[in-house]
Amino acid sequence: MTTATGSCLCGDLRFSATLPSKWMAHCHCTLCQRAHGAGVVTWVGFEAGQVRIDDPQARLQWYESTPGAERGFCRRCGSTLFFRSTRWPGELHVVRSNFDTPLDREPQLHVFYDTHAPWLPTADDGLPRKPAPSSG
Repeated sequence: MTTATGSCLCGDLRFSATLPSKWMAHCHCTLCQRAHGAGVVTWVGFEAGQVRIDDPQARLQWYESTPGAERGFCRRCGSTLFFRSTRWPGELHVVRSNFDTPLDREPQLHVFYDTHAPWLPTADDGLPRKPAPSSG
């Protein structure tokens, strides 16, 4: 089994993920923009059991950003690393830029593109650009 590893900015919170991943996507939702202070965040999806979090100093803090959705961050340096939601039960999403080692795939699509930050230019990378899912 191949494993990919990573950490937060200060290095106190480390993780490893057993490959293969499920997917990789660029998220343009306004919540990711605000949580990361960036126009887009690239996430990698895993089954939760594939990710091991090494947190000997108890730095991991979970914040409920919307009902049923939580973002995991390091309480020392503030790096947001993880996302979990009742919308994707059994999955843990990990921020791509926090990995130190190569992964098994490249991004496959853009999601929530209808809320794309207008000040952020994006190249025509050929990937599908999906809007936010309709709420019903």
